[in-house]
Amino acid sequence: MKFYRRLLPFKAISFDLDDTLYSNYPVMLATDKKMAAYFIRTLPEHITTSVNSQLSFDYHFWLPYKKQALVNNPDVIHDVALWRVESYTLGMINLGIAAPKAQVLAKLGLQEFEMHRSDFTVPEDIHQLLAELGKRWPLIAISNGNVNTHKIGINQYFTQVYHAGEPYKQKPHSDMFDQACSNLNIAPHELLHVGDCGRSDIRGGVLAGCQTAWLSCYDVGKPLSILPNIELSDVAELHHLL
Repeated sequence: MKFYRRLLPFKAISFDLDDTLYSNYPVMLATDKKMAAYFIRTLPEHITTSVNSQLSFDYHFWLPYKKQALVNNPDVIHDVALWRVESYTLGMINLGIAAPKAQVLAKLGLQEFEMHRSDFTVPEDIHQLLAELGKRWPLIAISNGNVNTHKIGINQYFTQVYHAGEPYKQKPHSDMFDQACSNLNIAPHELLHVGDCGRSDIRGGVLAGCQTAWLSCYDVGKPLSILPNIELSDVAELHHLL
């Protein structure tokens, strides 16, 4: 644990989820493969041109439509589920599927994605950490993603779980931090936010007035542009705060 700023007394801890309480990269790699297989199974019957039957439907196939969906609706960046549906819809329309059918298939695709995206086991030491911390402080989750905390077995540790999407803008916007502090009836500086992304979690938390702990071990988040209160090489170092 490395200290950059004085850590003041706090009354609650918030956690980012992906790449903070578990490594999300292998989960997303596996999910992408399963989704490619899903679309290979389900889309050909809706596509009339033979050339499209050779498509892989992996991440690279959908990426241009993801970018186009963002151009069409910049606010979709705050809702990853809606963004995925709009990306799938645009891709299917480009394959020659009529828009109404494409919208239905896109929503079914989202359901399939969400099933695989939350199909993993959180390490036992994380369960133990959350259980111990939860005995002393209220714990909440603040995530830009859409992992299902019930399905991955950690929802019981949190008094509140916030996901970006209507009505909340994603981090680094302060919406979820503000709402969390309001619901907990605490001042922003009384919340310690733990996360891996220098932009979403640390910059977002600091600008919202919260104290922050940066988890540096997964090396997938944006780099720091503002210093946190503390740096953690392993989330288990939070045991030292007990």
